[in-house]
Amino acid sequence: MRVLIVKTSALGDIIHALPVLDYLHQVVSGIEVDWVVEERFVDILSGNPLVSQLFTVDTKKWRKKLLSPVTWREISSLRQQLEARRYSIVFDIQGNFKSGLIAKFSGCSRRYGFDAEAVRESLNLKFTTNQVPLRRQDYHVTDRSLRVVSVPFGKDYSALKLGSDIVTDSEEDQSAELFLATLNDGLVFLFHPGTTWVTKLWHESGWIALGKELTDKFPESTILISSGGGEEKQVAENIKSGIGRQTRLLPQLSIKGFTAIIKKVDLMFGGDTGPIHLAAAVATPTVSFYRATDGKRNGPRGDIHRIVQSPLPCTKCLLKQCGKDQSCRESIDVNEMLGAAEELLLSDGR
Repeated sequence: MRVLIVKTSALGDIIHALPVLDYLHQVVSGIEVDWVVEERFVDILSGNPLVSQLFTVDTKKWRKKLLSPVTWREISSLRQQLEARRYSIVFDIQGNFKSGLIAKFSGCSRRYGFDAEAVRESLNLKFTTNQVPLRRQDYHVTDRSLRVVSVPFGKDYSALKLGSDIVTDSEEDQSAELFLATLNDGLVFLFHPGTTWVTKLWHESGWIALGKELTDKFPESTILISSGGGEEKQVAENIKSGIGRQTRLLPQLSIKGFTAIIKKVDLMFGGDTGPIHLAAAVATPTVSFYRATDGKRNGPRGDIHRIVQSPLPCTKCLLKQCGKDQSCRESIDVNEMLGAAEELLLSDGR
């Protein structure tokens, strides 16, 4: 059997969906699983032995140059390649207009997706032939994808132990080893203060206070700070300066290069952002906080992860802008973040 997964973006959403690969290979012996992903996120899936073929798209470029002959050649090429694979089933676990079109391009007559209550864009419903209703227990974002994928096989995902991974090669792993060899011979913590939503951020003074507490309690430790460009980089520099000793800024890395570093740190801290989900996918312990989003829905699960949810009554609001943003940031308590970290380190025998 050959199936196609359509999950093109974004970073965290693709990572959340990775367990569907393990599910499919556990329930169908010899299955081939292809995946369509945005080109900028291909590193999440490339090299994964559970993926037979990867197809990349650049929908942002296509939208900007919709009338270009190059765009239409690329779309036509994708359609031909997908049709040639003759899929038994296509799973659209993105749930928007573009993913629906891609699923339709496959030519497959069995296209599973979300129903009207769970779909992101209603136009998607025109492209799927089997629309799967979610159950109450499908609360976590990973479980939503697993529900859609599990329906044709009649085996509930909750009965299985499912994992995920992001494959890095020997060169990336060696580069990470060489970098970490330049640090103190103690615990390595990774802070990722940036994210796309303003309402998912913490305040700089919180990061600085947490960093100082950690370096006081673990004098041989090092705190690495990662960021994107622009404002995120400036925030990272401010936090580094505020903490002072035992801090290093990470250089800009590819997804796989960053993942190779994440695999080797002892504990990662961040908000509801892709790098936290990268860490969870490769079994690195995390402490993450949630303000506008729900940690029980989006956060890493398992004994090696801890979630701190804002205590405000308006938490989980899903607002990207809010007049109470500052007070909401301050509701994430440094001591609670530190306590969660100490709990994990103690359980690990540190």
